[in-house]
Amino acid sequence: MKTIYIVDGARTPFLKARSGPGPFAASDLATQAGRALLLRQPFSPEDLDEVILGCAAPSADETNIGRMVALRLGCGNKVPGWTVMRNCASGMQALDSAIANIQCGRSELVLAGGVDALSRAPLLYSDTMVRWFAAMMSMKTMGEKAGHFLKLRPAMLLTPVVGLMKGLTDPVLGLLMGQTAENLAWKFGIDRRQMDEFAVRSHQRVVAGRAAGHFGEIVPVIDDKGNVYAEDDGVRSDASMAGMAKLKPFFDKKYGNITAANSSQITDGAAWLILASEDAVKKWNLKPLGRIVDSQWSGLDPAQMGLGPVHAATPILQRHGLGLNDLDAWEINEAFAAQVMGCIEAWKSDDYCREQLGLPGALGALDEEKLNVDGGAVAIGHPVGASGARIVLHLLHVLRHKQARRGIAAICIGGGLGGALGSVGLVGRLDLVRIQLLEYREWEN
Repeated sequence: MKTIYIVDGARTPFLKARSGPGPFAASDLATQAGRALLLRQPFSPEDLDEVILGCAAPSADETNIGRMVALRLGCGNKVPGWTVMRNCASGMQALDSAIANIQCGRSELVLAGGVDALSRAPLLYSDTMVRWFAAMMSMKTMGEKAGHFLKLRPAMLLTPVVGLMKGLTDPVLGLLMGQTAENLAWKFGIDRRQMDEFAVRSHQRVVAGRAAGHFGEIVPVIDDKGNVYAEDDGVRSDASMAGMAKLKPFFDKKYGNITAANSSQITDGAAWLILASEDAVKKWNLKPLGRIVDSQWSGLDPAQMGLGPVHAATPILQRHGLGLNDLDAWEINEAFAAQVMGCIEAWKSDDYCREQLGLPGALGALDEEKLNVDGGAVAIGHPVGASGARIVLHLLHVLRHKQARRGIAAICIGGGLGGALGSVGLVGRLDLVRIQLLEYREWEN
């Protein structure tokens, strides 16, 4: 098996969606982050073998956004650019596709990552409105059209389908992702105070990480008015339990505890990594951040999709004879505070580990001082297509800062999907989870 190195990486600041479309399209974010990353490399964009970009919600004018961005980056006509989509793991899927192509010898040097501009998710016409338009187009006379126009009701125009809500809803179960997090909170007895404490800590850790210079992977982006965005702008330095308590439950307004504050933010952002074979490292005298050692995809009930990291990480730990705390660092994407806390509780549960993971008993208690040490998506945000790439990139930076060796990046993914990554029979009600075991190596000059 070929060794796969991660040479370098960069991401944009993650920009919180506010009152309307954000200042950047997804392709703008990916282009600016990619340009900054490629400018500091010893090779040119045309030396890449391919560009792979994960995106969960590209706009209608960003068809095959991977190719679009590759051309804008100056890769030339001959470098293939293509797009992958695996919901929250789209960025990780791009990495996985790059890994596969390097392993089989089709590529040696690949730019891979993810992007989404969720603030620009569209408003859609309902089926009723679409049928009205279709009928109008089929009518031939002005009289027919006038009569049909009178059938138009204001409610048909004023009740659009919110594309973002559709994207965050499981199409099989009809559950919003936040409702699946409520399921985990109920299953493991996680209360509102615990969720809010987790969320406050996420913000505090990002603030501390900034002060310590731990976000060197961020490159500033500039909009068409000359405004510079240099930091994740959803982070709250004043996050407090009192502030968290003011928000009402969003997904289950009567009985729930999941709020906007203890959930990941709707965000725009992009993240890239450069992956290389050993031959490419030698050819260009590259200084890798680390290497990819192992990976795993797993499936589970989408009603409990947030436990995906548990199902994916456990086989990797078993293959390498490692316990939870034998690793130096963990990055688990914070889709929801309750979701990450649910993962921790699942590993501590004898029943869950026996019944769902086939283990003789609980795997143990994950040391939370090793988990998301610089905060996570609750504070930073979760641009769906980019998050998988972001946590891999930041994990490598954490290992470098700690002068540590091994870590895992894991992400949960909403949706009922069928078979992936050598798994058989994953039909219908399954969620896929992608995790990567990364090993850091201090590269000598």
